[in-house]
Amino acid sequence: MKLPAPLDRILQNALDRKAPSKEECVYLLTLPADSLEAGVLRSVGDTVSRRRFGNEAMLLGQIGTDTAPCPGNCKFCVFGEDHTQFERTQLTVEEIVGRAKAFSAGGDLYAIFLMTMHDFEWGGLLSAVEAVRREIPAHTQIVVNIGDFTVDQARELRASGVQGAYHVCRLREGVDTGLDPEARKETFRVIREAGLDFYYCCEPIGPEHSPQELVEQMFLGIEHGCFQHAAMRRVWVPQLPVAERGQITELRLAQVVAVVSLATLGCPETQNIAVHEPNLVGLTAGANVVYAETGANPRDTEADTARNRGLDMEAARKMLYEAGFSALRLGDGKTVSLDLEYLQDTNRCHLD
Repeated sequence: MKLPAPLDRILQNALDRKAPSKEECVYLLTLPADSLEAGVLRSVGDTVSRRRFGNEAMLLGQIGTDTAPCPGNCKFCVFGEDHTQFERTQLTVEEIVGRAKAFSAGGDLYAIFLMTMHDFEWGGLLSAVEAVRREIPAHTQIVVNIGDFTVDQARELRASGVQGAYHVCRLREGVDTGLDPEARKETFRVIREAGLDFYYCCEPIGPEHSPQELVEQMFLGIEHGCFQHAAMRRVWVPQLPVAERGQITELRLAQVVAVVSLATLGCPETQNIAVHEPNLVGLTAGANVVYAETGANPRDTEADTARNRGLDMEAARKMLYEAGFSALRLGDGKTVSLDLEYLQDTNRCHLD
């Protein structure tokens, strides 16, 4: 087997821990997803990531705390005010704490994410953070997934027990959304200035997005020193304005994951790579993180995604085990072995 010379050079450089350039990443994303060349790319992405992260994986849990017609009006989100079927609802602090405790009960959750609408009530968020912090293990971190916020707010979040924030300038931000791309990028700087871990993602990927678009958006996270990078496909929901554009396959998503794996070699701050929604193809192309989810989900028509699209902790553990990861990393840097004995002894996964 002989690979095309440009591909062979890029992949060999990656195995030597040299990140590809933007132009090289564009080239990698022009490969047909079902080609031999893309298959080799996914394999190298997987190898590079496992070497880099010591074959350790991370379990994350996200709680969608509320639903509402959202003025962000994203065309790919079920909560956009012009097309949503959701009314305003809000989990109580007690309900949020209960779900956080359920996610973290096994002792192997790296972080719990609290996700709000773009517009959110500041005092309520802080109350939830403080209550969750009191009730979950000290080694389980708290991360927020919220709208834009200021550096003073970021520092207040950190003081209340938050260690990180997920924030993205999405593909075609300001075109497929009603939000300002520059405001989104300003929040990147706020997160870093406040000393919070910066969680980022190449999303929401659809068939219409060119390799050039994907790479430019992908590199925003790299240029801002993201702690986590990721790739997420747009989920096809019939009533959304972008439904007619279709949905990419998990195979294509895994190809993007592989490029993220190689590109982030140039970002020493990146400590893990996620794939949304969780799937084995992505976890064998460079991703080492999956999210369990409950509550509101912008990709789900159910008010509680745990009853539909959302993965639970048992299924998440099993998926990471099946993908061949040997350990789970905790929020304090310690690890627990991820093997058959671990799953059997703890009764945390239903094995066939």
